[in-house]
Formats: sequence, C-alpha cells, structure tokens
Amino acid sequence: MVDLSRKFDVLVIGGGNAALCAAISARRAGASVLVLEGAPKFYRGGNTRHTRNMRCAHDAATEILTGPYTEQEFWDDLLRITGGETDEELARFMIAESKDILNWIVEQGVRWQPSLGGTLSLGRTNSFFLGGGRAMLNALYLTAERLGVEILYDAEVTDLEIEDGMFLAAKLKQPVNGTSDIRATALVAAAGGFEANIEWLKQYWGEAADNFLIRGTPYNRGSILKLLLAKGVAEVGDPTQCHAVAIDARAPKFDGGIITRHDSVVFGIVVNKHAKRFYDEGEDIWPKRYAIWGRLVAAQPDQIAYILFDASVRHSFMPTLFPPIEGASISELATKLTLDPAALEQTIAEFNAAVQPGTFDHTILDDCRTEGLTPPKTHWARRIETAPYYAYPVRPGITFTYLGTRVNREARMLLKDGKPSANMFAAGEIMAGNVLGKGYAAGIGMTIGS
Repeated sequence: MVDLSRKFDVLVIGGGNAALCAAISARRAGASVLVLEGAPKFYRGGNTRHTRNMRCAHDAATEILTGPYTEQEFWDDLLRITGGETDEELARFMIAESKDILNWIVEQGVRWQPSLGGTLSLGRTNSFFLGGGRAMLNALYLTAERLGVEILYDAEVTDLEIEDGMFLAAKLKQPVNGTSDIRATALVAAAGGFEANIEWLKQYWGEAADNFLIRGTPYNRGSILKLLLAKGVAEVGDPTQCHAVAIDARAPKFDGGIITRHDSVVFGIVVNKHAKRFYDEGEDIWPKRYAIWGRLVAAQPDQIAYILFDASVRHSFMPTLFPPIEGASISELATKLTLDPAALEQTIAEFNAAVQPGTFDHTILDDCRTEGLTPPKTHWARRIETAPYYAYPVRPGITFTYLGTRVNREARMLLKDGKPSANMFAAGEIMAGNVLGKGYAAGIGMTIGS
C-alpha cells in the first residue's frame, strides 16, 4: 500500500519508457519516487507498448548492430527529416547521450535481439528490443519495482498546484480511493501527447481528424500537457505536426499498434479516392520517409488512400495484420476499392509508360525512376503489370503529437517568461517537439524518452 500522505522526492506522471527511465535514474540516485500511471495495469506504458526499436549513435559495429552510426550522421539524418526545425543544442546533446543508452538500458534488464535485415534497412542504425516494446517495458517496470519505486495504476491526475514555476502538489483521482493530494520535491511530466484527444486534434485539423486512427493508447489525451501550459509553462512545437504514418484503414480506432503499419509504399504506387497519385513514393530510404505518409493521406479527400502493387512484389515487404485486397485485373481491383476503373487504369498506364530501365535495389537510392511524370517516382520505380494486382486501403495513423513543453538541456521546463522552473522537468513525447519540429525517423521517439 502506497502511503500518499508522505512527501516524495520525485513524482513521475506517466508510465512509458520516458517515465520509467526517469524513475529508475532518480531511484538509483537515492530519491524516493512515485510513478502515477493513468491507465489500468494491462494498458500501462502508453506508446512504448507498441514500439520495436531505438536509434542510438555508436562508433563501431556491435553484437546487435552491423556498423558504426556516428553522432554526425545521426545529426545529418535528424536535420534532413526535420528540415532544420529542431533545437540544435538539445538535439546534439540527445545524440551524444544516446551512445550510453545502448548499455544503460541493458543494465536495467532490457535485452536486444540480433540486427534485422530486409526492407527496414535499420540493421546499422537501430537496436531492436527482444520481445518488442511490451517486453522492454516489463523489464523496466520489474527493475523499478525491485529498486523500490512505488507505482499506482488507474491514477488520473486532475490538477497541478504550481506557484511561480514551482511544483507543489498534484491532485490524484483513483476509482477506489477517491481523491488525494500528492506532494513531491520535484515533478517529472512524462505523460505523452494529445493524439487520443480527437476534439483537441479537430481544433487544428478540422473535421478531417474524425477519420484519423490512433496507433497507440486511448489514454494519451494530453491532460497533463494542457494543465502545464495553462499554468505558465512555455510551449514548443507546431500543434499540427505529429508522428503520423499510413496504417491500414481497417484497423481499430485506438491501439492497433505496429502491425497495422504498411511498409509497402516503395514497392508500388499510392493513389487517392480519385485514383490519382499525389506524392513521390520513392523519395528516400523508407525508415526516413515512412512517417510523412500519415500527413500526406490526411491531406487527401476523405483522408483515404490506396497502396497498389502487383504479384511480382507480393512478398517483398513485411506483411501486416490485414491481407491485401486482390483483383485479377486493374479494373476488378478498382471495383473492389470503389474507385473509378477507367481512372485507375489510366493512372497505372501513365506510370508504367514513364518507368525507365534500371537496377532495382530497395536498400539504396537506386536508378529505377520515372521520367516525364508528375509527381515523379525517383527511386524503386517498376512497372505494375503482373497479375493478380493488390491494394491496401490506408488512413492517417497518429502515433504522437509534437506540441509540448519547452525545456532546457537539463530537461527542466521553461516558463513563459523564459525562466527555468525550479523543480519541474519533462521527458518523452510531452517534450519531443523540442527536437522534432516536424518529420520523423524510426526509433527517435524512444531515444528522446530514454
């Protein structure tokens, strides 16, 4: 039984990777720590439950990574995917610190698996958790509990008492025990973004947000973020920016997870409800571009699109939970997708006519491209001509939002007057917008949190 009448050294609000890393670090430094996880125990961990890997800098190949990934290369990748919309000091600091995470996280009980090949192209840059995000999360919780970190589930924080940038107490609401005031010397807010709050998303996206699917927990509604911003913490990030990927349109509204994501875009073309292409499917290596497709689909009519490919590439990428829709002809496939058959046939004919000869290699920026086509497909362009034909319907899948709390190098929250808070810190998705102004590359969210 947790004694809620005592004053804790550190209160951590949230229950995912960032929260647990903070709690374990504080406890190892001798602090008394209470973690408040708003979700039930089964759903603990927010989006960490659905993750697979983490991107960390390293100077040489390891047992789990096929080669070096220098700090400079990491920075170059981050600069490219964000278009320069990042705090360079914080980003470079995160990248430098990421080198230690590979070993530190193992010391907390997490295990890595051997490097992956195939279409992900991440064997050199990203370390994969053995057993996935749930196993990683369970290891962190086990370590935290063994160290003496106290944890409450179904622990909803309904208000924060803050005076002149100083955290004093949090008001806790529990299903059985009712309300309590939790006092602590320091606060770490690690409660994620507001991606599960459709009404908040609609403030920026309008009615289109009704068609968004939320890849992770329904509990990340942004209540802690909203409280902090209302009580004087400075915000950072564009509220319309988020980690948004194209996921299967047949996925559930919430919590579909990683198995609803599609990695097949580079092997075919993508069309909207009018059977028209709208973006270059071969712009860059997939792990550096997969997270732009959610926003691209969100900008299409009715927020729906279709990934089309033929039998020649049917088994070239990771399968998903849902099987592709199949047609013996382009016309038959169009009918099953409720697209105009003539329009789809024309789009594919124009694409096929524009494809130039080349040597296909999905692991590099190859020379398979189109010519005279708008938009172009600059790499991995091959004719779609081998029956049967396939398609996946996709919608925007929102992972986490980038609007957050502004922090300094110590992860200390900054107030609207520019001064650092005396005792309030932020970790993970709730402050990721400091580093991620826009765009995403696989595994960076976990790096920021750790």
